[in-house]
Amino acid sequence: MTTHPIDQDIQQARVAPAVRAIVIPPCPEALQRLQAIMAAPELDTGAIDQLASSDVAMAAALIRQANSPLHALAQPVQTVGMALTVLGLRPAVQLLSAFITRHALQVRSPLLEHFWESSHRRAIACEHVGRLLYSFDPGLGYSFGLFLHVGMPVLVKAVRGYAGTVTEALARQDRTFTQTENASHRTDHAVVGAIVARTWHLPGDVAQAIWLHHDFSCLQDEKFSPTVRQLVALGLLAEYLVHHHEGLAPSREWGQHGAACMEFLQVSHDELNHWVDELYPALEAAGF
Repeated sequence: MTTHPIDQDIQQARVAPAVRAIVIPPCPEALQRLQAIMAAPELDTGAIDQLASSDVAMAAALIRQANSPLHALAQPVQTVGMALTVLGLRPAVQLLSAFITRHALQVRSPLLEHFWESSHRRAIACEHVGRLLYSFDPGLGYSFGLFLHVGMPVLVKAVRGYAGTVTEALARQDRTFTQTENASHRTDHAVVGAIVARTWHLPGDVAQAIWLHHDFSCLQDEKFSPTVRQLVALGLLAEYLVHHHEGLAPSREWGQHGAACMEFLQVSHDELNHWVDELYPALEAAGF
């Protein structure tokens, strides 16, 4: 993993007592194997089939997705190999990444009841829009969307009272989400999420954008790379699309910073409305 400016921030954050007490889960072996397959000069379909078939639940998730109404098959698929053919390798790899991440960070909490479904949908939206706007590598946008709030399940598991802090942060109007987290716990899910991202070998730009995803002043700060700033703006756009799909009201952050993010990305309201419709089938089929 190549070094990145975010690594220095992470190193400093990890020595803080509040963060030092948090156990960051190691990168799952299955995700390391998947990353190695994706890093190879040529994509090995057989290796992906073997990895997915090594876990019954993981294989079932692929087959279930292939048999979803999104693909409208005349005959249902029954094997991982057939599912890979229907889904395509890149979407299959993304689904496997989401599945592995979810099961590595399983936390039983009402707060997280729909967390992973929404994360998967956000990842799909980030990948789709990022590819259209900037020809991002699909893995970049998808990983950012999937891991955007990954600090939350880690904090729910590690920090007593964190679920109550989230409820308070959502309700308060006088300060930001991360300000409420820091007031109670001296850290926040953006910092913890960035640490998880780097621990799990995600690109530095993804980790930095996760760290900054509630700090929209970064959009005008040229010390951050264009990719990082694009991802931060894209994250709020994807959040809006997912909220719309799930029948939720736009977030307070969308009301405060949505226009700035759309302007930064040079996205019109017509394009946004088009994506609402265009992404509907994929977001509806998202699940495990």
